[in-house]
Amino acid sequence: MTTKHSFQAEVAQLLHLVTHSLYSNKEIFLRELISNASDACDKLRFEGLNNDALYEGKSDLVVCVSFDKAARTITISDNGIGMTADEAIAHLGTIAKSGTKDFVSKLGDAQKANAKEQGSLIGQFGVGFYSGFIVADKMVVETRRGGTAASEGVRWISGGAGDFETEVITKEDRGTSVTLHLRDDEEGSSEIGDFLSNWKLKSIINKYAEHISLPILMRKEEWKEGKDNQPGEMVTTDEWETINKASALWSRAKSDITQEQYDEFYKQISYDFAPPLAHSHNRVEGKTEYTQLLYIPSTAPHDLWNRDKKAGIKLYVKRVFIMDDAESLMPVYLRFVKGVIDSADLPLNVSRELLQESRDTKAIREGNTRRILSMLEGMDETTYAKFYEAFGAVLKEGIGEDMQNKDKIAKLLRFASTTEDAIKVGFSDYKARMKEGQEAAIYYITAETLAAAKNSPQLEVFKKKGIEVLLMSDRVDEWALGFLNEFEGTPLQSVAKGAFDLGKLQDEAEKKAAEDAAESAKPLLAKLKEALKDKAEDVRVTTRLVDSPACLVTKEDGMSAQLARMLKQAGQAAPESKPILEINTEHALVKKLEGSVNFNDLAHILFDQAMLAEGGMPADPAAYVKRVNALLS
Repeated sequence: MTTKHSFQAEVAQLLHLVTHSLYSNKEIFLRELISNASDACDKLRFEGLNNDALYEGKSDLVVCVSFDKAARTITISDNGIGMTADEAIAHLGTIAKSGTKDFVSKLGDAQKANAKEQGSLIGQFGVGFYSGFIVADKMVVETRRGGTAASEGVRWISGGAGDFETEVITKEDRGTSVTLHLRDDEEGSSEIGDFLSNWKLKSIINKYAEHISLPILMRKEEWKEGKDNQPGEMVTTDEWETINKASALWSRAKSDITQEQYDEFYKQISYDFAPPLAHSHNRVEGKTEYTQLLYIPSTAPHDLWNRDKKAGIKLYVKRVFIMDDAESLMPVYLRFVKGVIDSADLPLNVSRELLQESRDTKAIREGNTRRILSMLEGMDETTYAKFYEAFGAVLKEGIGEDMQNKDKIAKLLRFASTTEDAIKVGFSDYKARMKEGQEAAIYYITAETLAAAKNSPQLEVFKKKGIEVLLMSDRVDEWALGFLNEFEGTPLQSVAKGAFDLGKLQDEAEKKAAEDAAESAKPLLAKLKEALKDKAEDVRVTTRLVDSPACLVTKEDGMSAQLARMLKQAGQAAPESKPILEINTEHALVKKLEGSVNFNDLAHILFDQAMLAEGGMPADPAAYVKRVNALLS
């Protein structure tokens, strides 16, 4: 006898939402239905601990997937706990009705702990079940609860509209089968029909359910030779085969996994041929519980500098694949990290496709970040040098993006310096060998290239006095250092910014000579300011130069010329500001200036050469060449 039932009032509207809006990928339906089948098997495991009769003498739990091309049906069946008629009406007649949630609430504390440990209870009847209507215009469920009589089975049928039907049937085996009657393909599309193939279903299962902890079976196919000159074809046999590994690497104990297995799994998820530099495998417990298996690659991908590049983290919820590229679980500056996160209770939206920005998501992201930074801190010098060569410039982005871990990241940064050609000097190394009396600052310079930084005239007095200066040539350096003003209490000072003062590193005689030079050069400074009023903010005497006649510096709070050039090259607006020209009054060219009949031309040449020395270009290169040629001739 068939009985009609009405869905709850919101069903028609919500079903339309599920089938047209919530799922951007039609194949998701198979993931959801396999999750529910796995869930049903796990429920039987737990209830069977206290009632062995539920197994009915058959303890091997499996999920079976089959299809009938002629009938255009796909069937997902399991021999799990099954449902009574009342349960089928309650769980399948209400959108977002969570049978799993009800089940967990009834478990004793010991069983709950066991459920978490097993990583079970994956699916939830509700929206996930109704995802079948993405591809089907009719769904038929046949189910019988374990421990009930064969005559107490129930068949549930719906076209996904306003009602559904149920009838009592005889079902010999416990468990549930869900049969989807596929809708006709849309005009000009065979997307739905593509699901009616062994290869397509296997590929979806391997993608989404490879690591579910029970076997997923499909019928074997074999090649049948054609007769009477007819072509051969693949035919389905009656033999079943397991098509998933039924074991998640990350769910196993670390002691049971070899380095070769870790490396092989990395290659599978990253499509990288080279083994990783390092990995970390941990189960995190607390308010948010999850397993993390994270890898640091040994080589940078070609699209590393694309900040829109998706993260390399795969998200699972209790070993069911949810998404690739879970960018919410790793900050952008660690986008090179590959790995898997398997959460026990991560909140998802109803489609399971998009993570909610929740407390749990934030906790996992913060935990992943701490783990990666700890891995980097623990690397030996040789391994870290390999990492930094590939990913150091990207790591620097974290200085401006991750205020919580800014100090940790700062300790991980490395640079070349005026005393070390290799990019291996950290801020801590620099501080440990600062000259006596150098309390003022950690000195650094930024430039377009390492060679330009190393040969900058602004370093001359530092080289003379043996003061180390960090050389920075990554494009991100200028931006990152805008967020890092000091390191462990010592200010960072650009040698190309602000007035120059070496403090205790200059003796009284040097300071007196500098003051005298500035006083005697006042008439020359006035003439230079007038000649360069369209180019220079100010002209002043400096002691930072030894061999060069002049250099350009920026005001203490101004934008450096390097950063301004970078912004312009990127097509962005940079604030218009004039540099400050500093002159070395001891240089022959500067001494020649005051009495020269070509004062104006020499002044402009002096300025343009200072511009060239710092990696810039004269505003009017042709005029510069013309002035130089005139003097040479």
